[in-house]
Amino acid sequence: MSKTPTLPPGYTLRQGYPTVRDYIHLRSASGLSPHSAAQAEAAMRGSWYGCYVTYNENPVQNGKDINLSGSNNTTSEELIVGMGRVIGDGGWYFHIADMAVLPDHQRKGLGDAILKDLMNRIRSLAPPPEKAEDGKLMGTYVSLFADVAGRKLYARNGFVDSMPHSMGMVQLLDKESTSHGGVSGS
Repeated sequence: MSKTPTLPPGYTLRQGYPTVRDYIHLRSASGLSPHSAAQAEAAMRGSWYGCYVTYNENPVQNGKDINLSGSNNTTSEELIVGMGRVIGDGGWYFHIADMAVLPDHQRKGLGDAILKDLMNRIRSLAPPPEKAEDGKLMGTYVSLFADVAGRKLYARNGFVDSMPHSMGMVQLLDKESTSHGGVSGS
């Protein structure tokens, strides 16, 4: 597996998070449920790790490629086109969230590059697996919710359906719900 995901010309993978405005736009434009600015700020502040992809139509200036993958500063000519983040405790549990790529930039390997970067970060910092007394391997647990459009991407990267062993469950909290609520999207 490649340590550094490769991207098409003009695209740059950056560590960190998009602006709140870009975060909200990426979620909405890619089909994820919308969030408020307060939710976006709290989500990024409470994340373990994140990355995003920028696009610059003119990546070459004065004969030099201006790929700034080591920098988290976007230029005025760059558009933030994709993102992903990890929520986790740093030891055992990690959850991949907010995998989003703008529709005009999908099918170019950006989602794959984002996911690989997130997984590389988890693998590099999570404690190594150990054997339990019963001989079973105790490894890091990485979960995610896979919408229909992302299932092939996640399967290609080693994720499997957790059923029937376990089933993910959610509860959407809103001001009207007092005990049990329905879910319209994550």
